[in-house]
Amino acid sequence: MPDKFGILFIGDLIGRPGRRALAQFLPELKKKYQPELIVANAENAAGGNGLTEEIGKELFFQVDVLTSGNHIWDKKEVLNYLEKEPRLLRPANYPAGNPGHGYYIYRNENGIKAAVLNLQGRVFMEPIECPFRQADRELEKILAITPIVIIDFHAEATSEKQALGWYLNGRVSAVIGTHTHTATADERILPGGTAFLTDVGMAGGLNSVIGMKPEQALQRFLTSRPQRFEPATEGLLLNAVFISIDPSSGKALSIKRETMIEEKSEE
Repeated sequence: MPDKFGILFIGDLIGRPGRRALAQFLPELKKKYQPELIVANAENAAGGNGLTEEIGKELFFQVDVLTSGNHIWDKKEVLNYLEKEPRLLRPANYPAGNPGHGYYIYRNENGIKAAVLNLQGRVFMEPIECPFRQADRELEKILAITPIVIIDFHAEATSEKQALGWYLNGRVSAVIGTHTHTATADERILPGGTAFLTDVGMAGGLNSVIGMKPEQALQRFLTSRPQRFEPATEGLLLNAVFISIDPSSGKALSIKRETMIEEKSEE
C-alpha cells in the first residue's frame, strides 16, 4: 500500500466563470500534487444557483466527486440526477425521503477506498437534522469500509464549523468548510490527526462579491430590496486545498491551501 493518499478539494464553483477557472487551473494543480481524488462543491455551478445534469456530467470529466449544500435544490431538474448519480452528493442531514446520497465511497486504481461525506450546518440556515449526530450515524457505516473520510461541511457560522472539526477530531481525515465563498487562513491538523479548514473558498469571478457582480450586491445592501444576482465575469479565482493522508490510519499528514488568480480574464 502507498504511504500517502492525496486529495484535492476545490471550493464552491460559481456559474460559468467557476467552471472556466476549474478548466484553466486544475491541470496545473494536478501536475503539482498528483492527487488520487479530486472533490469540488458544485451547488452553484449552473448560473450561480443550483446544478443541472448537463453541467454535472461536464464536471465529472474533471473531478471525481461533487458535493453540494442548500442550493442543490434550486433547479428541480437535478432531483432525478441526484437519485441516479451516486458521485453527486447532497448533505446527509436533510430529512429522510429527500432524493440523493449523503456520502460516496471512492476507490482508486490501487484499491484504496476513501469516503466523502457531505453535511450542512444549522446556524443561520435551514433547521434540518443535527449535523453532529448525523455524522455519528454515517460514520458507523463508513468507518467499517475505510479510515479515509473527507467531510464537506457546508455551513455559515465559523463557530459551528470549528465545533464540528473538534467533535470529529481523530475520527475523520479532514473537515473542510464550504458555503461562504471566502477562503480562510486557519488550515491546520488537529491533535487527533484531522485536517481542518473553516472555508476553502470558491472558484469564479475574481472581481466579485462572493462570486457575484459587485454592482448587484451593492444595490442589495444600499436598498435592502431583493436583487437578482449574476456570476461576476471579470478575472478568475480558484481556491483549493490539498490534503495528504496516511491510507492505513486515515490520519492527515499535511494540509496546504492554494489560490490561483488570473486578473484579466473575462468572458
